[in-house]
Amino acid sequence: EEDNAEHRRVRARVEHTFARMKNWKILRDCRQRRDGLHHAIQAVATMHNLAMAG
Repeated sequence: EEDNAEHRRVRARVEHTFARMKNWKILRDCRQRRDGLHHAIQAVATMHNLAMAG
């Protein structure tokens, strides 16, 4: 039960993050062109990790 509660919290946070990212112009443009989306997401993740570490 406790493990499931933790899993739900983490999953909800990830789903909300993906929803926000889909609204960002750079990601929306990449999705429309059908190329480069993985590069944009990788860049955003890298910037996020740097911000969290710093």
